Amino acid sequence: MANPLRREVLNLYKNLLYLGREYPKGTDYFRNRLKAAFLKNKDVKDPEKVKQLIARGEFVIKELEALYYLRKYRAMKQRYYDDDEKNN
Repeated sequence: MANPLRREVLNLYKNLLYLGREYPKGTDYFRNRLKAAFLKNKDVKDPEKVKQLIARGEFVIKELEALYYLRKYRAMKQRYYDDDEKNN
């Protein structure tokens, strides 16, 4: 693996690990799955394949962020809108 790609992979792993702290099934579950996914692909040497895997990881980051935003939105909606509907 080339140096710039190695740095990208490490940054991707760190970002995913950071995002996994709020995962609904728990941090340990997320960390174990993340580690397994990265270990499964540790022997990939082809730069194009590595770039594809990085792109897939970035897609997962976007999906996790969307999941967290949706969860926060639902919590806010429950706090501010359910009470109004029950009173009417």
